[in-house]
Amino acid sequence: MAESEPLLSRARGSNGRDCPAGSLDCVQVGPGAEARRDLCFEQAVIFIEDAIQYRSINHRMDTRSMWLYRWYYSDTFQWILGFIIFLILFLAFIETPSSFTRTSDVRYRSKPWNPPCGLTESIEALCLLGFATDLSVKSYLVGWPQFRKSLWLVAYLVVLVVSFVDWMVSLSLVCQEPLRLRRLLRPFFLLQNSSMMKKMLKCIRWSLPEMASVVLLLALHLCVFTMLGMLLFTGEKQDDGQDRERLIYFRNLAESLTSLLVLLTTANNPDVMVPAYSKNRAFAIFFIVFTLIGSLFLMNLLTAIIYNQFRGYLLKSIQASLFRKRLGTRAAYEVLSWTAKGEGGPQGVGVRAQDLLHVLQKVQASSTHKQAVMEQVRARGDGLLSADEFQKLFSEFDKSLTKEHPPPPEYQSPFLRSAQFLFGHPYFDYLGNFFVLANLVSICVFLVHDAGILPQDRDDFVLGILNCVFILYYLAEMLLKVFALGLPGYLSYPSNVFDGLLTVILLVLEISTLAVYRFPHPGWKPEMRGLLSLWDMVRLVNMLIVFRFLRIIPSMKLMAVVASTILGLIRNMRAFGGILVVVYYVFAIVGINLFQGVIVAPGNNSLAPNGSAPCGSYEQLDYWANNFDDFAAALVTLWNVMVVNNWQVFLDAYQRYSGPWSKIYFVLWWLVSSVIWINLFLALILENFLHKWDRRGDLQSLSGDEITTVDLLFREVLEEPTEEELMAKLRHHPHLQLCR
Repeated sequence: MAESEPLLSRARGSNGRDCPAGSLDCVQVGPGAEARRDLCFEQAVIFIEDAIQYRSINHRMDTRSMWLYRWYYSDTFQWILGFIIFLILFLAFIETPSSFTRTSDVRYRSKPWNPPCGLTESIEALCLLGFATDLSVKSYLVGWPQFRKSLWLVAYLVVLVVSFVDWMVSLSLVCQEPLRLRRLLRPFFLLQNSSMMKKMLKCIRWSLPEMASVVLLLALHLCVFTMLGMLLFTGEKQDDGQDRERLIYFRNLAESLTSLLVLLTTANNPDVMVPAYSKNRAFAIFFIVFTLIGSLFLMNLLTAIIYNQFRGYLLKSIQASLFRKRLGTRAAYEVLSWTAKGEGGPQGVGVRAQDLLHVLQKVQASSTHKQAVMEQVRARGDGLLSADEFQKLFSEFDKSLTKEHPPPPEYQSPFLRSAQFLFGHPYFDYLGNFFVLANLVSICVFLVHDAGILPQDRDDFVLGILNCVFILYYLAEMLLKVFALGLPGYLSYPSNVFDGLLTVILLVLEISTLAVYRFPHPGWKPEMRGLLSLWDMVRLVNMLIVFRFLRIIPSMKLMAVVASTILGLIRNMRAFGGILVVVYYVFAIVGINLFQGVIVAPGNNSLAPNGSAPCGSYEQLDYWANNFDDFAAALVTLWNVMVVNNWQVFLDAYQRYSGPWSKIYFVLWWLVSSVIWINLFLALILENFLHKWDRRGDLQSLSGDEITTVDLLFREVLEEPTEEELMAKLRHHPHLQLCR
């Protein structure tokens, strides 16, 4: 069917004008009616899938394009695309400088294996061709006018062109080029493939002006106290404490700014205060006032501003996602309601139940949710579904439905029924938790008792007997639960699957231990073979039993609030985690280009000969493994700086080894990671927790009927789009025409 045909029309006359309401002459009949009906069903399937996935419906809707569209969003193609993204990002570990060494310590690191020229470049070329295919399909589906309006697609094209040009430059220089620009662009492929990451990035960009105001206030705070410090700790008459303070922390403007910036993160507190404070206690006032204003007031004010702005702008993004969802379902309703009227079914405007059931069978979605919607449709009978009823049906796709467990077996014997009731009772779980606690306590007691005894001098007779007893109980508990619930019912509980798996592992290891070392007896000392003996493996697996206590969390309301907050964070962390991966990747590549090879092993042209390093320095603390000589080492170094514990050591070391301008790199990393990203993470935690806490009296918030999509956080403040807004948007669809 041609693109210009009115696929969303209820009816249209032969002259192409809008049909008058109720005109029977406008009903499309004839040989092509069946084909048009099938096409409308396929369009409805696409629209419903777009709504479920919060995708835009502004794409081509002819038969060939819809087939390509569904193939593009199929699990297979998306898995291939995800693998390509992972592969091109993973190349950083393999490319020169390779991370394939046992250690990153410059003193002990062997010469790494570096791939020959053309190996990683060939893999990269295949990945870029895959991305070119991805861009081509996207561009075709949305059409050229929409492509020009999409900044992400235009940027996608630019990144691909630059990457291909840089790739050809690398091959022409036989992989000896000093800078690979395309490595910095690789995280873009991860960004553009995630709509939620795009929303988060937009929220961060919108929040930057408000964050900049507080950052400027922090900068002013630093400058004022830097000048005060330099004036305070210099002069003609100064004691030893003032002189030490000046020489160590306030020697010049750059050192003073650095010392107070580090103090802002409390990483060098109280070290920075000790030289002056040890001579005169009044000097403590300067540092305490600086910390109160900077760390406790301004930094927390920055957190509050980021939280407020993040919530406001994320609300706008989630509102737009809700609009796309409602628009998709409304478009499906328009298509199917046209079909219902055109086929001469029940009078009025609406969707026939059998048509919707036919469409739902083709929709790629969770079978559980789809079955729930289909059951509701069947319950409504053969009447027409209105637009509101149609929209409400698809709210089921937002819910995590409670899983129904298989019925337990039915026993005829009264004794077996009593035993089934006893071993299926929650108190039997409490007994199991008591044994787990006893097992855990026994292991901890013996670990503490044997901490000061050499392995060859230990007597593990008592602990060996206890382990046998506990493992026999776990085995009996598993078998009794299978008896009470039946094997399908037992396996339907994830906690039982975990417990059963642990029990089988413990049983296998215990049998292996007894086969090798015989039964426990006085003086029983299992030998150490390899990294861990079988006995140590059994004790480590026993420690996993502690996770069984997680099952008691739902029964304790306050713990349940905290636990549900953590689960909500895990579900919504992909976007935040993806942005963090992007930031880490870019800074690691920049760090490699700036600082690769600047850290030299002692005695090999190093600035710090053996034995001459001052206390607390990079060399004295043996921080040699923290460097930028390869990608993996760079990631670990950036992590250590983000934690800001002893990050002044890195500032000092790289200033000495590479120059004073290196501080700009580390301060920028601190701003991006510790200030912006960590505060955004705190904002997400606060929003999840406050939402759960406000609903802590509502059992539904902790039940299996909980809505699990990210817009749950703002569901109570989101505004439902009006019918006029939806219809106006549909009328401006670039590839469809709506005639009413």
